[in-house]
Amino acid sequence: MTNIVPVKNKYIIGTRGSLLALTQCGQIKAELERVTGDEFELKVITTQGDQIVDKPLWQLEGKDFFTKELDAELLEEKIDLVVHSYKDLGSDRPEGIKLAAITKRNYAQDILLIKKETVAKLSEMTELIVGTSSPRRIVNTEAQLSKFIPNGSNIEVKTKMLRGNVNTRIGKLKDDQYDAIILAMPGIERLAITQKSRIELEALLEDMTFMIMPQSEFPSAASQGALAIECLESRKDNGELLEKLQRVQDKDTVSEISRERHSFASYGGGCHLAVGINVMKTGDYYLHVHRGSVDGKVIDEKQLEGSFPNPSAKTKAFIGLPPEKLEGQPYTPCWLLTKEELEIQSLPAGDLLVASRYGMLNAKKANGAVFTSGIKTWQALSSEGVWVHASCDSLGEQYLENIRKSVTLDIMLGDNRPLSILTHEDSHSAYGVVIPSYSKDTLGLTNDQKEALLACDVFYWTSFTQYQSYVEQYPEIKDAFHCCGLGKTLESFKAANLSARPFSSIAEFKTWFNK
Repeated sequence: MTNIVPVKNKYIIGTRGSLLALTQCGQIKAELERVTGDEFELKVITTQGDQIVDKPLWQLEGKDFFTKELDAELLEEKIDLVVHSYKDLGSDRPEGIKLAAITKRNYAQDILLIKKETVAKLSEMTELIVGTSSPRRIVNTEAQLSKFIPNGSNIEVKTKMLRGNVNTRIGKLKDDQYDAIILAMPGIERLAITQKSRIELEALLEDMTFMIMPQSEFPSAASQGALAIECLESRKDNGELLEKLQRVQDKDTVSEISRERHSFASYGGGCHLAVGINVMKTGDYYLHVHRGSVDGKVIDEKQLEGSFPNPSAKTKAFIGLPPEKLEGQPYTPCWLLTKEELEIQSLPAGDLLVASRYGMLNAKKANGAVFTSGIKTWQALSSEGVWVHASCDSLGEQYLENIRKSVTLDIMLGDNRPLSILTHEDSHSAYGVVIPSYSKDTLGLTNDQKEALLACDVFYWTSFTQYQSYVEQYPEIKDAFHCCGLGKTLESFKAANLSARPFSSIAEFKTWFNK
């Protein structure tokens, strides 16, 4: 009996000719061949955006600078499909072209690259020139970056136009045309994954270090990090290609991107828009972050979307912060914890996560990359001269672990790096070795403080051990309405089968409580 060999279809993918475009299209090609068994080949098409590199795109007349030529070839059936960085696609697409699939994005963040020798000189600098041509990066970088770099209070951050493909831009940094540059991390990551482009990238990144810019302060462009695959809507194949392309679609990425693009359109859209927009699915919720400016109006929004329980009453609230941090606020200051930093003689080699400001002194002994749990600790470390590479962004250690898995970080830091975590002595972690950096003692409350505490019907906890300390002392509050952030505290509540309403920040909690 003769075996029947399935006939392979052959399809042509249209792509721009930059190294990044060819690399990411090559990765999609390999994945499509894996899931379909068909053959795909690349056809390079030059676009207007590739030809004009001496001006920012928002200063040019027209639109669709990276897509018009690809659209024309698709409509004329000279190619079968195209792969775009989704952020390059406008909301109005030509009639007859269909969005077939949006692939999974692992990273959306921006990354700042800087020479190690420049970091060493920050204490002597009064000005930092950062290369970028993105309006949202210009606005947010000039307004915020100084808070995140050592000696930042004495440094004026200025931006300078930067165009060209990824390798060209890094080359300009290497040639000292800028002190630092900002790029989309997902683009660098794709170059780092493919062996051919990785070799060139490794040479460019030698003697560089990085900062993965936190989405809470520097939200990325709407759709950044996602790839969109398009084909003709009315192909004469009974939807066969469309069905094959949809096999590589990721539903969580689709849900995030649809929300980002809706917000993008609500601000007016266009490559001139100076607002970063990021939506991240975290558990059962969507975290929305918008920051920038529109028509002179400052945009600064951070909120959580989802289905939430509500308390029976909102009369008095407790927030788990020391009284000095609640000064002037209408919240009950009933503080019963005292903390003392512990001195550590030396730290193991590898990455270091600093969980709170009580690890600041020991963080200076780090001998690898430095990360923080949240933004306040990052800024405190920067004020003490420590370069911070990235943060959990108050989203928990799993969020950071995904960052640490980046192939780009392997190039810049080396692989197989253990993680040490500076935190309190009762903490635990599934991602690294806990090194106690502070101790906690439980104090008693005065009768007036106890009465005020027990009068609260809503509690916001900044750690699960804090919750446990208070409940152990005052079990009457156990069945009250509890709230917390999105990171490790929420994970611990869930692990203990306890209910807690999450918020994106204490600021969002306060807004909710005062409604």
